[in-house]
Amino acid sequence: MTMISAPSEPHRAVRWWLLSVAALIALMVLVGGATRLTESGLSIVEWKPVTGSVPPLSETQWTEAFEAYKKIPQYRELNAGMSLSEFKEIFWWEWSHRFLGRFIGVAYLLPFLFFLWRGGLSGELKRRLWLLFALGGLQGAVGWWMVASGLTERVEVSQYRLATHLVLALLIFAGIVWTVRRLAGRSQVIAPARLRFTSVLLLVVTFVQIYFGALVAGLRAGRAYNTWPQIDGAFIPSADRLWFETPWWRNMFDNVLTVQFEHRMTAYALFVLAALHAFDAVRSRAGAAVSGALLVLGAVSLQAVLGILTLLNQVPIDLALAHQAVAIVVLALAVMQTERLAARQPAEAQTRAVPVSQPG
Repeated sequence: MTMISAPSEPHRAVRWWLLSVAALIALMVLVGGATRLTESGLSIVEWKPVTGSVPPLSETQWTEAFEAYKKIPQYRELNAGMSLSEFKEIFWWEWSHRFLGRFIGVAYLLPFLFFLWRGGLSGELKRRLWLLFALGGLQGAVGWWMVASGLTERVEVSQYRLATHLVLALLIFAGIVWTVRRLAGRSQVIAPARLRFTSVLLLVVTFVQIYFGALVAGLRAGRAYNTWPQIDGAFIPSADRLWFETPWWRNMFDNVLTVQFEHRMTAYALFVLAALHAFDAVRSRAGAAVSGALLVLGAVSLQAVLGILTLLNQVPIDLALAHQAVAIVVLALAVMQTERLAARQPAEAQTRAVPVSQPG
């Protein structure tokens, strides 16, 4: 018989609130992906945190927004001659992305203030929730910093800033998933130290892979080298093609071939690591960590298949968004597995003991 801890009523409400915010963040990431794929991210050339929540409501306002867009390089070099109706299509993608960001801020802050007013949150939990709120505010600024990179000299946003924007969003998402898991009050799974280490490594490599994926998106690298398993005619391209830029490290961020190659290699590494972690969990009979490890392996496998199909079909929007959606699932499962195996503090949540036959 194993004892686990069930969450108190206040913490159950907090968990549902945080789960709702996490779902909204996942939706926002997908809308952001569609915004990138449709080249819509530069359609709004001003940052108005409050008044920008209201879209153009008259033909005059639409014309003013369109004229502002016509002044940036993307319009002149890529979309010259675009009609107002075509502009509205890309405008709505970007507006929806920004509106979701504002809505998430409200959906996070108002319930948080209510829970603070009611009391019952531990000091550690309050600090964690304030940190997540601060990261959300930073994310808004990073979003504009990203958009600003494409308004003067480029026809798209900087891939560096795009990757930073995505990783920060998913860092907030991961922090919320971790917090929800902690509030569940489950007991720590007894497992070998190496299993805990590989769970953390899985999480780190997942974030690295997401970062490389954002670079691929920012450089449109998925529309090049659309063969698999070969890339540029070989499984491992020639060094002079991978490292021709100077200094050498710039190739890892700017060279289309190198960026796609490192994304592929990291995917292989992630799959092998997930398989080894799952094998070790099964062999160690690590309770709930077994099912968690198998879920991670399954999601990583599906993600690899979707990545290959997206590449071979030259990044159609439906496959690309499915690929991104499963990446979010992989991240969530990796966070849950790491938290499941991580050490716990006795007073992290207000809990009551309930006997069960299997740890969670």
